[in-house]
Amino acid sequence: MSDSAIDVVIVGAGPYGLSTAAHLQNIGLDVRVIGTPMQFWDVGMPPGMYLKSEPFASSLGAPQPGMAFTDRNPGWRIGQPIPLETFVAYGRWFASVCAPGTTPGEVVNVDRGGPGYIVTLADGEEIPTRTVVVAVGVGPFAHVPEELTGMPSWLVSHSTDHNDLGLFRGKDVAVVGAGQSALETAVLLADIGARPHVLARRVRLDWNPRPNERRSLPEKLRGGPRSGLGSGYRTWLWAERPGLVRHLPEATRQRLVRETLPPAGAWWLRDRCDERIRVTTGVHLLKAIEQDDGIAVTTTDRHGRRDVAEVEHVICATGFAPDLARLTLLSSDLRARVKSRLGSPVLSRDFESSVPGLYFAGLAAAATFGPVMRFVHGSGFAARRISGHIIRTTPRGRTPLRRPGTVPGPDALRT
Repeated sequence: MSDSAIDVVIVGAGPYGLSTAAHLQNIGLDVRVIGTPMQFWDVGMPPGMYLKSEPFASSLGAPQPGMAFTDRNPGWRIGQPIPLETFVAYGRWFASVCAPGTTPGEVVNVDRGGPGYIVTLADGEEIPTRTVVVAVGVGPFAHVPEELTGMPSWLVSHSTDHNDLGLFRGKDVAVVGAGQSALETAVLLADIGARPHVLARRVRLDWNPRPNERRSLPEKLRGGPRSGLGSGYRTWLWAERPGLVRHLPEATRQRLVRETLPPAGAWWLRDRCDERIRVTTGVHLLKAIEQDDGIAVTTTDRHGRRDVAEVEHVICATGFAPDLARLTLLSSDLRARVKSRLGSPVLSRDFESSVPGLYFAGLAAAATFGPVMRFVHGSGFAARRISGHIIRTTPRGRTPLRRPGTVPGPDALRT
């Protein structure tokens, strides 16, 4: 293998990429993270949003104590929603302390070559590397319903296309979906003076209950332990022991990913979802057509009754669907070599694909490790598994970049 090759290239600088980098750099491997830390969170979501996860479940995975969200933001309690800006700042602080040297830029191609892989950036730089970790987050997998695909972007968009909803001020906007993203988007639209209309398949909107910070012993026994995905014995298992999920039958894993934490709004959003927002539930999209300067969306209910919503724009808050074919940064030959099922790569216990040295983290790993991979809380488990395997399989004998345990403490950059 070429001596000029680095050990690992991590594609993506979100929670999973930064967490994996922190574990690998902490033991002295030569790692490059390509991407701007927390960029998707910063530009793919509008100001005014809050995280739905609890503070204790909003930490990136660090190789030592003292780097959790609540370490950086002491006093944050259960039931206290985290503003988007606060979480982005935490993630960037984590990057500066635990994964310095991140390379802003875009990976345009990953292919076999040299010692293992050649990673090509948009500026033309080619990086030979032994190992690649694909940690691109959810962005590439934004799902738009089939009935709305092919429509021009000025009529139909995904909720992640907007970090400024101000352009919809005074306009009629349909929001498709029934989860937190849809309901919060509708509320933020109403706040800036738009006229949102929520279109949801669910018969009724669901809302998560307010968490009880101090539970009695009977309440704990009855409700089960608290975990990164909520309360309950099974929920704790999926959240805290994702390695066990991999051993379940494939159909069971699919059901867990689909049904764990179904669409619902956060308790703190419910009072803001008021008469300013029109809500139509129990309907399915039938078709959409351009109409004058807007779009007409036809829906049908379970009785076959049709209705038409005439709006100026449709925002799809319809989640994300892993699809290996959409990862065009991987060469077509490399994608063809990766074994997959239903669009997701088939992964080993260490997140390695069927192509040695190619790992997938985050949503792309949910089909293997379960629903926690859809959330920040899963980043620690993924980082430990991936880094542990890379460490065991990386040639020895090079001088470490950093001795184990020398990552600065959480007060190093506290302001």
